[in-house]
Amino acid sequence: MKKEKEPKVKKGRRGKEAPDKPLDLPTVEQLEAELGREKYRWRFRRVMRNTIYALVTVAAAAVLVATLWMPVLQISGNSMTPTLTGGEVVVSIKGSSFQPGDIVAFYYDNKILVKRVIAGPGDWVDIKEDGTVFVNEQELYEPYLVEKALGDCDISLPYQVPESKIFVMGDHRSVSVDSRNTALGCVSYDQIVGRLIVRVWPFEVLGLV
Repeated sequence: MKKEKEPKVKKGRRGKEAPDKPLDLPTVEQLEAELGREKYRWRFRRVMRNTIYALVTVAAAAVLVATLWMPVLQISGNSMTPTLTGGEVVVSIKGSSFQPGDIVAFYYDNKILVKRVIAGPGDWVDIKEDGTVFVNEQELYEPYLVEKALGDCDISLPYQVPESKIFVMGDHRSVSVDSRNTALGCVSYDQIVGRLIVRVWPFEVLGLV
C-alpha cells in the first residue's frame, strides 16, 4: 500500500510550522486605484500649502495697508452723533489736505479722537450764542447737524486758527469737547491719523461717511 505524503510545512514566527500559503498580489485595477489616491493626496497637500501661503500674504498685506495707509477705527462715545455712533467701524485714509466738512481722526492724550474739520490755518472762526458758526465772516453750511449749540467754549471769539493746525468740532455740539475748548485746542497735522471715508460696520449702515 502506497504511503501518503505529508503536507509540506514551513516555519513561521517563533519557530512554529505553517503550511505554504500563496502570495496575494494586487491586481492592476487595485494598483491604479492606489496610485490615484496617492496623486489626490499629493495634489490636496499642494493646494492646502498654496492656500495657506496666499492667506498669510493677504493678511500681512492687509495689516500693512491698515497700519500705513488706511487705518481702521472703531467709534466710541457720542460726540459725533448722529453722523457716527458708538460701536461703528470706519476706514480712514492718510493725507495732508483737508477741507471744511471732512471728518478726521487724530491722536490726543494717548487716544484717537474723531471730529469734523471746521477751518484751516489762518482762518477766522466765530460762533454765535445760538451755535451758528462763521468762518471768515461767512456762515458755515452744516446740514449734518441736528441742533446747534455754543457748547463748552472758552476761547476768545473770533478766533484765528494757528499755522499748521486745523479747527475741529464734534457734530453733537452740546457735549463735544473740541477746538472750542483750550483743553483740546486746534489739531496739528502731525496728530492726524487720517480722513474718514467709509463706514464698514454694522452692514446696515455700510457706505461713505
